[in-house]
Amino acid sequence: MKTKLYLLYGGKSVEHDVSLKTAVTVLLSIAESRFEVYPIYITRDGLWCSPGQLSKEDLTIERLIARPDSKDAADSIGRILTGVLALPGPKVVMPLLHGPNGEDGTVQGLMELLNIPYVGNGVLSAALTLDKAMSKQILAQADIHQTEYVVCRYEEWKTDEKAILAGVEESIGYPCYVKPASLGSSIGISRCTNRNELQAGILEAFSYDKKLVFEREVAGREIQVAVIGNEKPLASLPGEFIHEHRFFDYESKYFDKQLRMSIPAELPNGLTERIRELAIRAYQAHGCEGLARVDFFLNSDGDLFLNEINALPGFTNFSMYPVMWERTDGTTYAELVEKLIGHAIARHENKQTIRYSK
Repeated sequence: MKTKLYLLYGGKSVEHDVSLKTAVTVLLSIAESRFEVYPIYITRDGLWCSPGQLSKEDLTIERLIARPDSKDAADSIGRILTGVLALPGPKVVMPLLHGPNGEDGTVQGLMELLNIPYVGNGVLSAALTLDKAMSKQILAQADIHQTEYVVCRYEEWKTDEKAILAGVEESIGYPCYVKPASLGSSIGISRCTNRNELQAGILEAFSYDKKLVFEREVAGREIQVAVIGNEKPLASLPGEFIHEHRFFDYESKYFDKQLRMSIPAELPNGLTERIRELAIRAYQAHGCEGLARVDFFLNSDGDLFLNEINALPGFTNFSMYPVMWERTDGTTYAELVEKLIGHAIARHENKQTIRYSK
Protein backbone atom coordinates (compact mmCIF):
# COMPACT_ATOMS: atom_id res chain seq x y z
CA MET A 1 0.00 0.00 0.00
CA LYS A 2 1.28 3.45 -0.87
CA THR A 3 1.98 5.96 1.89
CA LYS A 4 -0.29 8.99 1.91
CA LEU A 5 1.82 12.14 1.93
CA TYR A 6 0.01 15.26 3.10
CA LEU A 7 1.63 18.56 2.09
CA LEU A 8 0.67 21.55 4.26
CA TYR A 9 1.37 24.87 2.55
CA GLY A 10 0.25 28.50 2.27
CA GLY A 11 -0.68 29.82 5.70
CA LYS A 12 -1.36 33.16 7.36
CA SER A 13 2.31 34.17 7.45
CA VAL A 14 3.72 36.87 5.18
CA GLU A 15 5.87 34.03 3.79
CA HIS A 16 2.74 32.53 2.15
CA ASP A 17 4.06 32.84 -1.41
CA VAL A 18 7.41 31.26 -0.52
CA SER A 19 5.47 28.30 0.90
CA LEU A 20 3.57 27.87 -2.38
CA LYS A 21 6.82 27.71 -4.36
CA THR A 22 8.13 25.05 -2.00
CA ALA A 23 4.95 22.98 -2.32
CA VAL A 24 5.18 22.94 -6.11
CA THR A 25 8.83 21.83 -6.02
CA VAL A 26 8.19 19.05 -3.49
CA LEU A 27 5.14 17.76 -5.35
CA LEU A 28 7.07 17.54 -8.62
CA SER A 29 9.82 15.51 -6.91
CA ILE A 30 7.64 12.86 -5.27
CA ALA A 31 7.94 9.23 -6.39
CA GLU A 32 4.32 8.47 -7.23
CA SER A 33 5.09 4.75 -7.22
CA ARG A 34 5.49 5.00 -3.43
CA PHE A 35 3.34 7.96 -2.35
CA GLU A 36 -0.17 9.27 -2.85
CA VAL A 37 0.01 13.06 -2.49
CA TYR A 38 -2.78 15.02 -0.80
CA PRO A 39 -2.10 18.78 -0.79
CA ILE A 40 -3.69 20.76 2.05
CA TYR A 41 -3.82 24.47 1.36
CA ILE A 42 -4.14 27.00 4.20
CA THR A 43 -5.47 30.35 3.02
CA ARG A 44 -4.17 33.73 4.12
CA ASP A 45 -7.17 33.84 6.47
CA GLY A 46 -6.22 30.54 8.10
CA LEU A 47 -8.86 28.37 6.42
CA TRP A 48 -7.88 24.78 5.57
CA CYS A 49 -8.93 23.15 2.29
CA SER A 50 -7.78 20.43 -0.10
CA PRO A 51 -8.14 19.71 -3.82
CA GLY A 52 -7.96 15.98 -3.02
CA GLN A 53 -5.33 13.56 -4.25
CA LEU A 54 -3.12 15.28 -6.81
CA SER A 55 -0.62 13.89 -9.31
CA LYS A 56 2.12 15.69 -11.19
CA GLU A 57 0.04 15.64 -14.36
CA ASP A 58 -2.80 17.45 -12.54
CA LEU A 59 -0.54 20.08 -10.98
CA THR A 60 -1.51 23.69 -11.58
CA ILE A 61 -1.36 26.69 -9.28
CA GLU A 62 -5.14 26.98 -9.63
CA ARG A 63 -5.60 23.47 -8.27
CA LEU A 64 -3.09 23.98 -5.47
CA ILE A 65 -4.90 27.11 -4.27
CA ALA A 66 -8.13 25.29 -3.44
CA ARG A 67 -11.25 27.17 -2.35
CA PRO A 68 -12.38 26.52 1.21
CA ASP A 69 -15.83 25.06 1.83
CA SER A 70 -16.16 26.97 5.08
CA LYS A 71 -15.58 30.49 6.36
CA ASP A 72 -14.77 29.30 9.88
CA ALA A 73 -11.23 28.16 10.68
CA ALA A 74 -12.28 25.52 13.23
CA ASP A 75 -14.88 24.08 10.86
CA SER A 76 -12.43 24.01 7.94
CA ILE A 77 -9.79 22.24 10.02
CA GLY A 78 -12.39 19.76 11.23
CA ARG A 79 -13.36 18.92 7.65
CA ILE A 80 -9.73 18.26 6.74
CA LEU A 81 -9.16 16.12 9.84
CA THR A 82 -12.22 13.93 9.24
CA GLY A 83 -12.25 13.91 5.44
CA VAL A 84 -8.59 13.87 4.39
CA LEU A 85 -6.21 13.13 7.26
CA ALA A 86 -8.50 10.32 8.49
CA LEU A 87 -8.09 8.27 5.29
CA PRO A 88 -6.92 4.71 6.09
CA GLY A 89 -3.40 3.43 5.53
CA PRO A 90 0.13 4.62 6.32
CA LYS A 91 0.55 8.38 6.27
CA VAL A 92 3.01 11.19 6.91
CA VAL A 93 2.61 14.98 6.96
CA MET A 94 5.14 17.37 5.45
CA PRO A 95 4.62 20.91 6.76
CA LEU A 96 5.87 23.44 4.22
CA LEU A 97 4.65 26.44 6.20
CA HIS A 98 7.14 29.22 6.80
CA GLY A 99 6.89 31.58 9.75
CA PRO A 100 4.20 31.81 12.45
CA ASN A 101 1.32 29.32 12.54
CA GLY A 102 3.34 26.65 10.82
CA GLU A 103 7.05 26.80 11.61
CA ASP A 104 6.59 27.71 15.26
CA GLY A 105 5.33 24.46 16.79
CA THR A 106 1.59 25.11 16.34
CA VAL A 107 1.01 22.68 13.47
CA GLN A 108 3.54 20.30 14.96
CA GLY A 109 1.47 20.20 18.16
CA LEU A 110 -1.63 19.29 16.17
CA MET A 111 0.22 16.43 14.49
CA GLU A 112 1.37 15.19 17.90
CA LEU A 113 -2.24 15.17 19.14
CA LEU A 114 -3.31 13.25 16.03
CA ASN A 115 -0.35 10.85 16.46
CA ILE A 116 0.66 11.25 12.81
CA PRO A 117 4.33 11.30 11.75
CA TYR A 118 5.47 14.62 10.33
CA VAL A 119 8.62 15.91 8.67
CA GLY A 120 10.86 18.35 10.48
CA ASN A 121 11.29 19.62 13.97
CA GLY A 122 9.09 18.89 16.96
CA VAL A 123 7.01 21.34 18.98
CA LEU A 124 9.75 22.65 21.27
CA SER A 125 12.58 22.91 18.74
CA ALA A 126 10.28 24.53 16.16
CA ALA A 127 9.19 27.16 18.68
CA LEU A 128 12.72 27.83 19.92
CA THR A 129 14.33 28.19 16.51
CA LEU A 130 11.66 30.53 15.12
CA ASP A 131 11.87 32.84 18.14
CA LYS A 132 15.25 34.53 17.64
CA ALA A 133 15.28 35.91 21.19
CA MET A 134 14.80 32.48 22.77
CA SER A 135 17.25 30.91 20.34
CA LYS A 136 19.94 33.36 21.38
CA GLN A 137 19.51 32.31 25.00
CA ILE A 138 19.98 28.67 23.97
CA LEU A 139 23.13 29.55 22.02
CA ALA A 140 24.52 31.49 24.98
CA GLN A 141 23.93 28.52 27.31
CA ALA A 142 25.67 26.27 24.79
CA ASP A 143 28.63 28.69 24.75
CA ILE A 144 28.35 29.30 21.01
CA HIS A 145 29.75 32.65 19.92
CA GLN A 146 27.21 35.18 18.58
CA THR A 147 27.03 38.93 18.09
CA GLU A 148 25.79 41.35 20.75
CA TYR A 149 22.02 41.70 20.89
CA VAL A 150 19.14 43.34 22.75
CA VAL A 151 15.51 42.20 23.00
CA CYS A 152 12.56 44.60 23.19
CA ARG A 153 8.83 43.93 23.63
CA TYR A 154 6.09 46.19 22.36
CA GLU A 155 4.90 47.16 25.84
CA GLU A 156 8.43 48.28 26.74
CA TRP A 157 8.57 50.41 23.60
CA LYS A 158 5.21 52.02 24.33
CA THR A 159 6.26 52.77 27.91
CA ASP A 160 9.58 54.49 27.18
CA GLU A 161 10.70 54.85 23.56
CA LYS A 162 13.65 57.10 24.41
CA ALA A 163 15.07 54.60 26.90
CA ILE A 164 14.88 51.79 24.34
CA LEU A 165 16.62 53.89 21.67
CA ALA A 166 19.34 54.98 24.08
CA GLY A 167 19.83 51.42 25.30
CA VAL A 168 20.30 50.07 21.78
CA GLU A 169 22.72 52.87 20.89
CA GLU A 170 24.76 52.31 24.04
CA SER A 171 24.98 48.50 23.98
CA ILE A 172 24.79 47.78 20.22
CA GLY A 173 25.66 50.97 18.36
CA TYR A 174 25.50 51.61 14.61
CA PRO A 175 25.21 50.07 12.18
CA CYS A 176 22.76 47.62 13.67
CA TYR A 177 19.85 45.46 12.57
CA VAL A 178 16.34 45.41 13.98
CA LYS A 179 14.37 42.22 13.39
CA PRO A 180 10.95 40.76 14.23
CA ALA A 181 11.76 37.98 16.70
CA SER A 182 9.63 35.32 15.00
CA LEU A 183 9.83 35.67 11.24
CA GLY A 184 12.03 34.50 8.38
CA SER A 185 13.09 35.36 4.82
CA SER A 186 14.50 38.70 6.07
CA ILE A 187 10.97 40.16 6.16
CA GLY A 188 10.58 43.20 8.41
CA ILE A 189 14.33 43.55 8.99
CA SER A 190 16.05 46.94 8.72
CA ARG A 191 19.69 47.96 8.69
CA CYS A 192 20.04 51.17 10.70
CA THR A 193 22.91 53.66 10.72
CA ASN A 194 21.33 56.44 12.81
CA ARG A 195 18.47 57.13 15.22
CA ASN A 196 15.95 58.12 12.55
CA GLU A 197 16.51 54.87 10.68
CA LEU A 198 16.35 52.96 13.96
CA GLN A 199 12.97 54.48 14.86
CA ALA A 200 11.59 53.71 11.42
CA GLY A 201 12.97 50.18 11.54
CA ILE A 202 11.38 49.56 14.93
CA LEU A 203 7.96 50.67 13.72
CA GLU A 204 8.32 48.50 10.62
CA ALA A 205 9.34 45.44 12.64
CA PHE A 206 6.54 45.89 15.18
CA SER A 207 4.02 45.63 12.34
CA TYR A 208 5.12 41.97 11.99
CA ASP A 209 5.79 40.97 15.60
CA LYS A 210 5.42 42.26 19.16
CA LYS A 211 8.94 41.24 20.16
CA LEU A 212 12.08 42.53 18.43
CA VAL A 213 15.76 41.65 18.40
CA PHE A 214 18.50 44.25 17.81
CA GLU A 215 21.90 42.99 16.67
CA ARG A 216 25.30 44.54 16.11
CA GLU A 217 26.35 44.29 12.46
CA VAL A 218 29.10 41.83 11.62
CA ALA A 219 30.79 42.98 8.41
CA GLY A 220 31.91 39.97 6.44
CA ARG A 221 30.62 36.79 4.86
CA GLU A 222 27.50 34.76 5.63
CA ILE A 223 28.23 31.03 5.67
CA GLN A 224 25.43 28.45 5.72
CA VAL A 225 25.34 24.77 6.65
CA ALA A 226 22.58 22.22 6.08
CA VAL A 227 21.93 19.73 8.89
CA ILE A 228 19.80 16.57 8.67
CA GLY A 229 18.94 13.74 11.03
CA ASN A 230 17.50 12.85 14.43
CA GLU A 231 19.76 11.42 17.15
CA LYS A 232 22.89 11.42 14.96
CA PRO A 233 22.63 14.48 12.69
CA LEU A 234 24.94 15.15 9.77
CA ALA A 235 26.19 18.52 8.51
CA SER A 236 26.78 19.38 4.86
CA LEU A 237 29.72 21.23 3.42
CA PRO A 238 29.31 24.97 4.07
CA GLY A 239 28.04 27.24 1.33
CA GLU A 240 27.51 30.93 0.72
CA PHE A 241 25.73 33.23 -1.70
CA ILE A 242 28.01 35.52 -3.67
CA HIS A 243 26.32 38.90 -4.03
CA GLU A 244 26.92 42.64 -3.86
CA HIS A 245 24.18 43.52 -1.37
CA ARG A 246 25.15 45.14 1.92
CA PHE A 247 21.92 43.76 3.39
CA PHE A 248 20.64 40.44 1.99
CA ASP A 249 16.91 41.22 2.20
CA TYR A 250 13.78 39.44 0.91
CA GLU A 251 13.97 40.95 -2.58
CA SER A 252 17.64 40.02 -2.86
CA LYS A 253 17.05 36.43 -1.74
CA TYR A 254 14.17 35.62 -4.05
CA PHE A 255 14.40 37.93 -7.07
CA ASP A 256 18.08 38.76 -7.69
CA LYS A 257 19.03 36.77 -10.80
CA GLN A 258 22.72 37.63 -10.26
CA LEU A 259 23.03 35.53 -7.09
CA ARG A 260 25.61 32.78 -7.25
CA MET A 261 26.09 29.89 -4.86
CA SER A 262 29.59 28.94 -3.78
CA ILE A 263 29.49 25.36 -2.44
CA PRO A 264 31.72 24.42 -0.80
CA ALA A 265 32.53 27.91 0.42
CA GLU A 266 36.17 28.87 0.06
CA LEU A 267 37.44 28.75 3.65
CA PRO A 268 40.83 28.43 5.38
CA ASN A 269 42.07 24.97 6.32
CA GLY A 270 40.28 23.59 9.37
CA LEU A 271 37.51 26.18 9.38
CA THR A 272 35.15 24.06 7.28
CA GLU A 273 35.11 21.25 9.83
CA ARG A 274 34.83 23.68 12.73
CA ILE A 275 31.76 25.26 11.15
CA ARG A 276 30.17 21.85 10.54
CA GLU A 277 30.80 20.84 14.15
CA LEU A 278 29.33 24.10 15.49
CA ALA A 279 26.27 23.65 13.27
CA ILE A 280 25.60 20.24 14.79
CA ARG A 281 26.17 21.63 18.32
CA ALA A 282 23.60 24.37 17.71
CA TYR A 283 21.18 21.86 16.15
CA GLN A 284 21.40 19.55 19.15
CA ALA A 285 21.27 22.41 21.68
CA HIS A 286 17.84 23.37 20.26
CA GLY A 287 16.69 19.74 20.28
CA CYS A 288 16.26 19.76 16.50
CA GLU A 289 15.22 16.72 14.51
CA GLY A 290 14.65 16.27 10.80
CA LEU A 291 16.35 19.30 9.30
CA ALA A 292 17.65 22.82 9.83
CA ARG A 293 19.96 25.33 8.20
CA VAL A 294 22.52 26.99 10.45
CA ASP A 295 23.86 30.42 9.40
CA PHE A 296 27.14 31.99 10.48
CA PHE A 297 28.94 35.31 9.99
CA LEU A 298 32.67 35.30 9.31
CA ASN A 299 34.45 38.63 9.64
CA SER A 300 37.69 39.76 8.06
CA ASP A 301 39.67 38.80 11.20
CA GLY A 302 38.48 35.20 10.94
CA ASP A 303 36.08 35.50 13.89
CA LEU A 304 33.02 33.27 13.57
CA PHE A 305 29.56 34.26 14.87
CA LEU A 306 26.47 32.07 14.75
CA ASN A 307 23.72 34.20 13.22
CA GLU A 308 20.62 31.99 13.45
CA ILE A 309 19.22 28.52 12.99
CA ASN A 310 16.35 28.02 10.56
CA ALA A 311 14.22 24.93 11.24
CA LEU A 312 12.38 25.13 7.90
CA PRO A 313 14.87 26.61 5.43
CA GLY A 314 14.04 27.55 1.87
CA PHE A 315 13.33 24.27 0.09
CA THR A 316 12.88 24.90 -3.61
CA ASN A 317 15.33 23.15 -5.91
CA PHE A 318 17.22 26.47 -6.18
CA SER A 319 17.46 26.95 -2.41
CA MET A 320 20.74 26.63 -0.57
CA TYR A 321 19.67 23.73 1.69
CA PRO A 322 19.03 21.04 -0.97
CA VAL A 323 21.88 22.24 -3.17
CA MET A 324 24.35 21.95 -0.29
CA TRP A 325 23.41 18.28 0.13
CA GLU A 326 23.67 17.61 -3.58
CA ARG A 327 27.20 19.02 -3.63
CA THR A 328 28.20 17.35 -0.36
CA ASP A 329 27.28 13.73 -1.08
CA GLY A 330 25.34 13.71 -4.36
CA THR A 331 21.89 13.53 -2.74
CA THR A 332 19.27 14.64 -5.27
CA TYR A 333 16.27 16.75 -4.33
CA ALA A 334 13.92 13.75 -4.59
CA GLU A 335 16.26 11.62 -2.48
CA LEU A 336 16.47 14.39 0.13
CA VAL A 337 12.67 14.53 0.43
CA GLU A 338 12.55 10.76 0.96
CA LYS A 339 15.32 10.94 3.58
CA LEU A 340 13.34 13.55 5.50
CA ILE A 341 10.21 11.42 5.31
CA GLY A 342 12.25 8.47 6.58
CA HIS A 343 13.49 10.48 9.57
CA ALA A 344 9.90 11.53 10.33
CA ILE A 345 8.63 7.95 10.33
CA ALA A 346 11.59 6.71 12.39
CA ARG A 347 11.01 9.39 15.05
CA HIS A 348 7.30 8.57 15.15
CA GLU A 349 7.94 4.85 15.55
CA ASN A 350 10.43 5.54 18.32
CA LYS A 351 7.83 7.59 20.20
CA GLN A 352 5.34 4.73 20.08
CA THR A 353 7.51 2.85 22.59
CA ILE A 354 6.91 5.51 25.27
CA ARG A 355 4.45 4.54 28.02
CA TYR A 356 1.97 7.18 29.17
CA SER A 357 0.31 5.15 31.92
CA LYS A 358 1.16 2.38 34.36
